[in-house]
Amino acid sequence: MPPGLIGRRGGTRLRLNDDKAVALLNITGARGATINGLTLHGDNLGSGVHGIYMGANPERREEDAPRIERCHISHFSGDGIHLDPVWCFSVRSCEVIFNKRHGLWMVGWDGFVLDNWFSGNGGAGYAATKANASMTLTGNRIEWNRGGGIMIEGGSHYNITGNYIDRAGGPGITLRGVEGRPCLCMTATGNVIYRSGKPDWTSDEAFSAHALLEKCHGVVFSGNSMCVGRDDSGGLTSPQYGIIIKELKNSIVKGNTLHIGAITELVRDLGGHGEGVVVAENVGSLYSDIDKSIWESGQR
Repeated sequence: MPPGLIGRRGGTRLRLNDDKAVALLNITGARGATINGLTLHGDNLGSGVHGIYMGANPERREEDAPRIERCHISHFSGDGIHLDPVWCFSVRSCEVIFNKRHGLWMVGWDGFVLDNWFSGNGGAGYAATKANASMTLTGNRIEWNRGGGIMIEGGSHYNITGNYIDRAGGPGITLRGVEGRPCLCMTATGNVIYRSGKPDWTSDEAFSAHALLEKCHGVVFSGNSMCVGRDDSGGLTSPQYGIIIKELKNSIVKGNTLHIGAITELVRDLGGHGEGVVVAENVGSLYSDIDKSIWESGQR
């Protein structure tokens, strides 16, 4: 973790002082709210207290449209940002770090998550595990999150492009269908995914991978670059697998590079696919195939 992420913050600083609160900032019902340039600090108080929270609003008749920009959000016992639900929103150029749950957890639609840091959180950097659709995730640095990098379950219509995902405690990208809802109509392209599946954070080695694609329909996973690695100070190298695929339909996993991409297998195919599945030209090498002394000299 870069030293600069733990220093003092400028601008207006708000600190949580109530361990029974839902959140430090509750924007439920605040249509079109803009939160810009604040430092929000949770002091690790309570259990499940969020930094910024939006909850259900029975009176809602139109888009919520909150904008969260240039904020530092850290040390909350819940999620850094918790939106449940939200309709039309953006999170831009924020630093969401060291929260006990996820960096950003959301239920909702029509969002932009651009140019943020999601670092050192106890869950995933970005997580959407209930209803979620029509999202753009671009240019984020998502690193050292214990629960994984990007975790999407049962979502649809995503553009996941140009993110840097480093040292996740599970897959760097998880796209998984759940409860009869496949992951539908998504593209994940141009991402760098590095040293996923940190061994002491990954509870199940079977999911030690850069990417897990399960029950995905109409998904393109292409043009991504993946490489094994270890902690900055050394230790165990991971992940075991490059890409794990299962029960895909009308999907393409093609043209990815996995140079020194995995310990055991570059593409682990668990089968169960429907029609129209292309898995091809995912080129690379295993960690066992390279000169480890040269590799180790180039590690951070």
